[in-house]
Amino acid sequence: MIKPTNELPIAILGGGIAGLTAALHLKNHSVPFVLFESSDAVAGLMKSERDEEGFTYDCGVHFLTNRLAAAIGMSRDCQPMARYGETVHLRGRCYAYPLGLLASPKYLSSALIGKSKSLFASTASTAREYYSSQYGSRLSEEIAIPLTEAWSGANGDEVAAAVGQKFSTGLGRMMMLRTAAKMTNRVIGIGYASTIVESTNSWHVYPQGGISSVCHRIAEKVEENVRLNCNVEQIDVENERVQSIIVNGKPLPVAGVISTAPVHVLPKLVRGTNALAGLEKFEYRAMIFVNLKLNGPSGLTDVVTWVPERDYPFFRLSDIGMGLPWLVPNGKSQVTCDIGCKVGDSHWNMNDSELTKLCIDSLERMIPGIGKRACGSRVVRVPLAYPIFKVEYESKRKSWEQTTGVDGLLSVGRNGEFAHLLMEDVFWRTRWKVSE
Repeated sequence: MIKPTNELPIAILGGGIAGLTAALHLKNHSVPFVLFESSDAVAGLMKSERDEEGFTYDCGVHFLTNRLAAAIGMSRDCQPMARYGETVHLRGRCYAYPLGLLASPKYLSSALIGKSKSLFASTASTAREYYSSQYGSRLSEEIAIPLTEAWSGANGDEVAAAVGQKFSTGLGRMMMLRTAAKMTNRVIGIGYASTIVESTNSWHVYPQGGISSVCHRIAEKVEENVRLNCNVEQIDVENERVQSIIVNGKPLPVAGVISTAPVHVLPKLVRGTNALAGLEKFEYRAMIFVNLKLNGPSGLTDVVTWVPERDYPFFRLSDIGMGLPWLVPNGKSQVTCDIGCKVGDSHWNMNDSELTKLCIDSLERMIPGIGKRACGSRVVRVPLAYPIFKVEYESKRKSWEQTTGVDGLLSVGRNGEFAHLLMEDVFWRTRWKVSE
């Protein structure tokens, strides 16, 4: 834990799940702090909106577990997820993930050959090498690589092997958890937490007030130390130690800084050290979420459908009402189309109507007649959605995992750690890092 000096506060930058978790942890340990949020509300990317028709929109797909709900004191405000499943749509056919793929002789044989070759191969450095060794050339080239390239915007030879290694749940354990899910009729979390062990006692739930209520519940416990509309413009370092910050033009001595700022932004804020040199090159993938409102069921087979074929504009489809039926009106459904892009490219610059038409026209190939059932849409753009693990800065990324190189400076959260973390991991990892 960053130690306070002469009762100076620790400055926390950002009021998303990571910043608020850090704030609550410091409060529980009687450490003085102030949380600065540049906007007029907390929650960051964990936004929830509900329109007049009864459709709920989250900024992307968020997974909350019952153990995380219990940790922040909102178990009674949550309902269990009704169902969850993942499907891969390829050349007009749907394969359940992972068993449907393994049941296919061509994919199973390819995976077995890849595994056998990996026993004698050197350590993979790129995503292409890693996927090929783990899944075989067919699964790698037809599914894993296209999906990775779609959301990262980079070639499979440019992306580091770490992008695949982040999935820590082995096939054996995955099958055990799936079996337990069927026996208990619960949506047990699989592949969404690596900081603490996945368990049959941890399943997906959703708060009645929307996913943003998670942040609001934590904020209620630390609200006296939260400052909205406060922009931290500079972090001053002397002798490799944080000394002060500048907030809205005014200097403030601090004992340390816990930052959730994107790592490529942080070097622009920190003055007086070269420890963060190189981080400004790190890139994030932008995302567009096109939420299509439909009359009747969506026609998708599972809550999540992966679409690796490159001639589709989206790489993932989510039918949120299939898993959380109370988030859509009766007799309606909602399909969220995830489009990976770059700020300023052709997709980013499309207006909402153009994006809606693009998605509907593409979905017609998968679900004929879906356009006739469309009854509206809501488009959400996120400029910084996913860290891109490029090989060229993999060494710096691994070093960043261990330390910022500046005494009194801690970086947490998905953007702050430059890590593929979902909400469960962000919460536990932040508590763990703040406690060190």
